[in-house]
Amino acid sequence: MSSISPANALTQARLYGIVDLGYVQPQEVVSMTRALCEGGVDLLQLRAKKLAPAAIESLSREMLRVTRDHGIPLIINDHPDIAARIGSEGVHVGQDDDSVARARLIVGPGIIVGKSTHSLAQALAAQAEGADYIGFGPLYATGTKPDYIPVGLRDIAEVHRQVQVPIFCIGGVNHVRIGEVIQAGARRVVVVSAFLLAADVQAEVRQLKAALP
Repeated sequence: MSSISPANALTQARLYGIVDLGYVQPQEVVSMTRALCEGGVDLLQLRAKKLAPAAIESLSREMLRVTRDHGIPLIINDHPDIAARIGSEGVHVGQDDDSVARARLIVGPGIIVGKSTHSLAQALAAQAEGADYIGFGPLYATGTKPDYIPVGLRDIAEVHRQVQVPIFCIGGVNHVRIGEVIQAGARRVVVVSAFLLAADVQAEVRQLKAALP
């Protein structure tokens, strides 16, 4: 069992990293996980859209050994069954994936269940569903989600006024844009390609984390 309290970790989390297999080769997942953890991410997710479930489970188990050593919750994207089997701290579902209730039924109590949202209406619906946190975005056009129209910065403040669960703003966030994202009302962010493509991952994480309120 992990000594990490998922609820406490989520409350304190500001910087959420994602190991996305669209950017990282499977053989690099463990070293990337270690670099992100040592840099100072507060939460870490594995997102592997095109990998077979067995491969995702294997990588998840390898990541979990690293994240546990650093006391950082590991969130599994799209696969509550895998999260349940490996005993990770959380699962994340998209708008077209399992409902929050269905995911929670699979992973059990005390496990983080997050949901992606792309509008104020979806954010409110996810909160009503019982999501422990929401991802809100994409703020900017991003290669990670090329089919999604950016939501921009305009609704960030309103989402924070109306949604009480932690809100992680996502989509094209990097150290150049972080100032305007925070000015728009964001308190927590998700970073993907800016970390995964950085020449010095740890330094990139530290620089962006230092900019957060």
